[in-house]
Amino acid sequence: MKETTDLIRHCLTTELKPTLLEIIDNTAAHAGHVGSHKSGGHYNVTIVSAAFEKKNLVQRHQLIYAALDDMMKNDIHALGINALTPTEETKDLK
Repeated sequence: MKETTDLIRHCLTTELKPTLLEIIDNTAAHAGHVGSHKSGGHYNVTIVSAAFEKKNLVQRHQLIYAALDDMMKNDIHALGINALTPTEETKDLK
């Protein structure tokens, strides 16, 4: 599902201007479960963006869902999110 991964990258980069963006496609690991054939892929996203400053977890996820818009209805069945500010990323590295 390279096209979907590329589109996720484009949408998140355009809207949130991340300093780090990692997208892992786990779709193959979920093949065969109910709905997997028509409901889109399974992805994990790690994103670092200043747009998340002073936002709680729910607000950060809402920004991501808004950036992905219709992809959440059609192309993405499951999305794991790790959304950090640049300051939080720096703390994690220490």
